Amino acid sequence: MRLDIPQDDDARHIQREPRRGPAPELPRQEPLIEPGPLDRRVRELAARAQQPNFPEIPRRRYERNPTPDVRQPDRAPGERLVRSRHQLPHTIPGLRMHQEERQLLYETGRFRVLSLKDAAQNIYAGNEPALRSDLRFLKEQGLVSLDIVNARRDGRSRPVERLEVITLTRDGEQLARSTNQIDPGQRLYHGLVKPREAEHDSQIYRAYLKEWEKIEREGGENPRVKLDFEIKSEVQKAIHAARKVEPDRDMGEIKQQVAQEHELPFIDGQIQIPDARILHDRDQGSRTGFSDIEVATAAYRPGHLRAKAQAGFHIYASGRDAHSISARIEDEHHMLDRVLDL
Repeated sequence: MRLDIPQDDDARHIQREPRRGPAPELPRQEPLIEPGPLDRRVRELAARAQQPNFPEIPRRRYERNPTPDVRQPDRAPGERLVRSRHQLPHTIPGLRMHQEERQLLYETGRFRVLSLKDAAQNIYAGNEPALRSDLRFLKEQGLVSLDIVNARRDGRSRPVERLEVITLTRDGEQLARSTNQIDPGQRLYHGLVKPREAEHDSQIYRAYLKEWEKIEREGGENPRVKLDFEIKSEVQKAIHAARKVEPDRDMGEIKQQVAQEHELPFIDGQIQIPDARILHDRDQGSRTGFSDIEVATAAYRPGHLRAKAQAGFHIYASGRDAHSISARIEDEHHMLDRVLDL
């Protein structure tokens, strides 16, 4: 039912005066009924929706030593080592990493195992407490493992030394690949595979740093590292493929051909494989070069060392190992001229 209200014809033509100033505030009226549990829950959910979905994981804070890192050319002498944070992809929501942590994951993945001392010296500018603090955090996130292994005895009667080494977990390897700009040809590793060889394997990183300094001075850039694991795998696959095509072919001929294809020395019927091959670009990427490095230990026999020297590998050894090697090759001291100090 519609109710029509009669209006005066003159009232239709009355013009209202424009409103001046803000409208007066009406007195606030309290709700007649106090909010119940459902109303309070709705307000709580609305407030929670305004908060970030993944709050930042708290980090321990510490002060760094002002020691400069000589291996980072973009840092001026005496400049304070500043921590920078980078948001990770959605693999670990809310986690932020420091630049040193990203480099630690990358270098550990490239070389499979790093000694804690080498990581502190070359990545953390000698600040071991900073490294240990970050390692505790990365271990809590399931990204790295810190193990204590026995150093090589090498016939010594003194107590066995202990060595702290860092390796990546599977999640740490994936995170290192997603948070660093990695060349497609660069392989990363995870897990401690050979604890007995951990000391030797960790020295490969130290040899790489010394070799890369020379390569960089000669104009090399964009380094990639192939460890002997990867090189051996490529060689075995090539030999298997060649034998499958020509089963009656002489094995020596096959090995020699594979060695030539992979630019590896073929000495005394054996393909010589280095501990690591450092690939690098030259002339702004127009050419590719490589350098093969070998870490010699006191366990190396004279014939083994001679083959590595003939192969043209750049051989490195610690002072202790070099002393033990010299005692074994009294008649071939000239070979020690090829051994570089670690």
